Formats: sequence, C-alpha cells, structure tokens
Amino acid sequence: MNAMRIGILALALIAAGLAAFLARSLVSNETPQVVVPQIIEQPMAEVLVAAADIPLGQRVGKGDLVWQPWPEDAVSGSFVTQDVQPNALDVFGGAIARSPILAGEPITSGKLVSFENAGFMSALLSPGMRAVSTRISPETGAGGFILPNDRVDVIVTMRLRSGGEDGGSGDGYRSETILRNVRVLAIDQTFKEVEGEQVVVGKTATLEMLPAQAEGFALAAAQGELSLALRPLADSARTDQVPTSVSNQQSGRSSAGHGTSVRILRYGVETTETTVAGRGQ
Repeated sequence: MNAMRIGILALALIAAGLAAFLARSLVSNETPQVVVPQIIEQPMAEVLVAAADIPLGQRVGKGDLVWQPWPEDAVSGSFVTQDVQPNALDVFGGAIARSPILAGEPITSGKLVSFENAGFMSALLSPGMRAVSTRISPETGAGGFILPNDRVDVIVTMRLRSGGEDGGSGDGYRSETILRNVRVLAIDQTFKEVEGEQVVVGKTATLEMLPAQAEGFALAAAQGELSLALRPLADSARTDQVPTSVSNQQSGRSSAGHGTSVRILRYGVETTETTVAGRGQ
C-alpha cells in the first residue's frame, strides 16, 4: 500500500512537471505581434503663401512669397497653385498688398494687385497722397532720364505780359520751383523701371503729392509750362519723405509785379497758392 501511494505520487509529480514544461515551452514560443499603423499619403499641392507678414500697401518682392505644400482637398479655387500658375513669383513680384497678409497665409488674386491691373495706381499711392499727371517732353522731362520712383522738383515757367509793374518793355518769362522732392509714380503706363532700361521717353508723368499741393499744381499748369528737374539718386532711396511746397518768398524772389501769394488754412494745414498777375484777371 505504501509502495502504491509512493508510485502514484511519483507519477503525479512527473505529470505536473511535464505539464509545467509544456506550458513554459508554449509561452516562450509565442512572439508578440507588433501592430504597424497604416500610413496613407494625402495628395498635396504647392500653394503660394506669404513668407512673412505683409502689411497693407507694401510692395511685394519675390522673397516675400514662397511655395508651400498644401492638402489638395483644402485648396480653394482662389489659391495660387504651382501647377496652374508656375510663374506666379514673377507675376506677383512688385505687386501691392490690398490688405494685410499674415505669414503662411495663401495668396489670392484679390489680396495682391499687380501693375498690369487697373487698380494698381490707387494701391501704389502712399496713404493720404494723390496722383497727378502732367504732359512732358524730352525738353521738360530731363531728356527722358526720369524713371518711375525717381524724385523730382517741379518748375513752372510763366510768361510776363508787357507793360507790367516790373517796367519791362516787352514780354518776358519767369521760372520758379513750386514743389520739391516729388515722387514719380509712372511715366506713361510704365509703373516700374524695366531692367536695363535707363531712358523712358514718355508724354505723361504721374506724380505723387498732397491734396493741397495737387491744387497748386493744377493752378500752375494752367498759368504756365511745367518742367521736371531730376533729383539725386540718394533722394529716391529715402522712403520717409513728403514733397514740400516752395513759395515765392522761399525761393528768394519778390512777388511784387509777378503775382500774389495767398495763405489758405484748410483743416488746420496752412498752404500757399500763387497767382500770376495778368493771367485770368
């Protein structure tokens, strides 16, 4: 009886050990399954965006714009894409921002106006300024060497009627500078200097000036012939300048016998307008 019990216990121990060995073998042979996430490549399009913040009215250079990948399903029809307009960097280079554009914001045709569009001139004007045009010739326009973005002085030449108070025996002429440091916006329909072009012979020059100066400019154009005197390149490089008016007293000439200077106060701004005696009187 004791031998039988011992045999049964031995068999039980052997069976338990064998079961443990088999269980351990099964567990060690199982390899963990690694779940690899499935990557779905989304179609992308190259969209033109702002490389940095572009404020309202700023002239945009090629460095201000960059192509950026954009999900195709999020591309609006108003976006500028590389497959549709691959030369967009050249097209919009030199354009003016119609509204503020944030860095990374897609460019649309409504946010930038290029020089080929009709609204370019109004976007080109500085805040508070006006665009005024005048007829020019090679003789009155510095021989055609005046280009857009140059700075000029405006000179008026008036004919004096004979028998005036100056005691002259015949007709004479008088010239004076009425505006200094005026920015040239365009020559004819040319809004920017063409690369390598040093002379633009046009018939019309468009200038930028203050509203009160535009009134005096129109008056001077009716009284005499206007000429443009080209200023140094250093004046064109400065961007913080405003054209200044020059009265008869500032130019060192007496107004007696030649005209009358009238000081006008408009909205707290004092301006001087000059009328020439014998013209329209």
